[in-house]
Amino acid sequence: MAGHSQFKNIMHRKGAQDAKRAKIFTKIGRELTVAAKSGADPEFNPALRAAILLAKTNNMPKDNIERAIKRGAGGDDDANYVEISYEGYGPGGVAVIVDALTDNRNRTAAEVRSIFGKHGGNLGESGSVAFQFKRCGAISYPAASAKDEAMFEVALEAGAEDVVSDRDGHEIITAPDDFAQVLDGLKAKFGEPQSAALSWKPNITVAVDEERARTLMALIEALEDNDDVRSVSTNLEISDEVMEKLGA
Repeated sequence: MAGHSQFKNIMHRKGAQDAKRAKIFTKIGRELTVAAKSGADPEFNPALRAAILLAKTNNMPKDNIERAIKRGAGGDDDANYVEISYEGYGPGGVAVIVDALTDNRNRTAAEVRSIFGKHGGNLGESGSVAFQFKRCGAISYPAASAKDEAMFEVALEAGAEDVVSDRDGHEIITAPDDFAQVLDGLKAKFGEPQSAALSWKPNITVAVDEERARTLMALIEALEDNDDVRSVSTNLEISDEVMEKLGA
């Protein structure tokens, strides 16, 4: 009986993982299709280049990538997607920015508002928390890809604003307009990065206790699970002690 139960749990987890993977592929496919509408050649389309990198990082099959690009480049996708950001606060005064890609603003706004409300947060007006963040490009490489000094020199020569290297890896920060140029310079020297995307970097972080950390992580997970949400950025800081209690 115990073995049967364990097998069912394993199958349930696998089913959940497969469903999550399918949702991720759907989101990335949309990114690829929308980006390809501006040109199917990634060499001349930084947005498409970043979307392809995202697809590869998530092990999206090559056929899926090519189909999504072809759909956008060929004008086969009639949906009119727009990029939109939502701002709000989670428990403990933690600022949250939600970037979405949607073909229905009203639907997405209602769903995002509902998620905030269910997890003790509040959706705010545009500009209510963005001042606490800096829009930038973020590119990451594993620590083994280069020595700290080499990464620093190449990144700055390519036009990066900052490089943070530690035992976990290298994070290269760029101005939004310099993102594609810096990415190209780094790829020429070190190959494909682990990740590369435009993101929101907090100017100051907010530390929370274990209870609020759990609620905030549930909020972030629920937002990321929404079909229209591309990314979620916060100024949340979780100490090592709290991380241990969370089992993370």
